[in-house]
Amino acid sequence: MGSPANERGRKKDEGPIHNVFLSPFWIASHETTWDMYELFLNGSNETRKANRGDVDLGVDAVSSATTPYVNYNQKGFPVINITQYAASQFCKWLTAKTGNYYRLPTEAEWEYASRGGVFSAYSFGNNIKNSGAFAWHKGNSSGTIKRIKLKKPNQYGLYDMHGNAAEWVLDSYDPKAYIERTMTVNNPIIIRKNLYPRVVRGGSYKDNAQSLRSASRGFSSSAWKKRDPQVPKSLWWHTDARHVGFRVVRPFATPNKKQQAEYWVKPKKEY
Repeated sequence: MGSPANERGRKKDEGPIHNVFLSPFWIASHETTWDMYELFLNGSNETRKANRGDVDLGVDAVSSATTPYVNYNQKGFPVINITQYAASQFCKWLTAKTGNYYRLPTEAEWEYASRGGVFSAYSFGNNIKNSGAFAWHKGNSSGTIKRIKLKKPNQYGLYDMHGNAAEWVLDSYDPKAYIERTMTVNNPIIIRKNLYPRVVRGGSYKDNAQSLRSASRGFSSSAWKKRDPQVPKSLWWHTDARHVGFRVVRPFATPNKKQQAEYWVKPKKEY
């Protein structure tokens, strides 16, 4: 995990490189779309027809998202301008609907998935000139988000890991997090009480191509809610973060109830 000191575009918070052990997991092949998220937005209290998985959670126990301030909803496009909590609640709702445990990826899981089995700056190598075939970024997006799966996937069959929408992960952001990892770390994650900053990965259609590297780390800011008309500010929407979405993870081994709750983001009011 992390990037070598000579990687073009590298920042200090990406090092030093360190070894990480991850438990097995599945990750969605693409970012969660508006039409998927609207099922949660409009029908979170529907009863599950059958318990097909290991987790027994009532659908009506999951808080439903409020209506977006501005309708960016487009079928087949990534859901955007949502908070980390809103992304996590979708995972909780999906768990309740299916009986299988879903959550956001950890920062380490996300980077592993993004690399696609190689340790170059991007899953497609080190040459930034090849980014156009795999990623939407500032240089080719015309300033707008795009429909999912229009670019080539990485070696794991995952689309838009580089660019399009930046993606929420579970971790709180710590610029010095890697410095303390002197030995192999098992399933690393940093979760703090502070609402800001929290990590987003992958870069977006608004960023230059170097910010889309597998090791590049982004993070949230209260400025993302600058124009929020609600008091207290919404738990669900980042009015000024039209570049941020997410994809879901399902661990291979279903965690116990305590662990399940720990990995679902808790609400925190913002005034």
